[in-house]
Amino acid sequence: MMSRLSTLLCCVLLAVTTGLAAPAKPKLVHWMGYSEALEKAKNSAKLVFVDLYADWCVPCRVMDANVYSDPTVASILNTRFYPVKLNTDSQDTIMCDGQKKTVQECYFQVWELHALPAFVLIAPKGLSILTVTDSMSPQELQMLLLQFLDKEKEWIER
Repeated sequence: MMSRLSTLLCCVLLAVTTGLAAPAKPKLVHWMGYSEALEKAKNSAKLVFVDLYADWCVPCRVMDANVYSDPTVASILNTRFYPVKLNTDSQDTIMCDGQKKTVQECYFQVWELHALPAFVLIAPKGLSILTVTDSMSPQELQMLLLQFLDKEKEWIER
């Protein structure tokens, strides 16, 4: 009897500590694939917002939990941008600034980034407009996205 109880207790403890017992927050941002976003951007006047992350990046997980779960941030990203998530450790090949490279090579060589979390704003023609490396609150990212939209018409032409 005692071994069954201790086994049950271990399973419950494991479920609680790994987050299985708590319901997951719904993903509010409709992340899409990088190639899909670039293709859609070519046919419409929207910028591509790329969130660069790594599995080992704690601030990136905080951004996912606290910022991208914010309804206002998610609404702006979903309606005014094509949002994409890219893992900086990925060896998948993508087109960045007209060059066919791995995500990791784009991160370091093309976009010249060296910190996470990071964001790249990409024009419909596939060229990067600007990069940002910073962890933000929902309000800070909302303000940044609105600033991007103020320059949207100018940047769409790039």
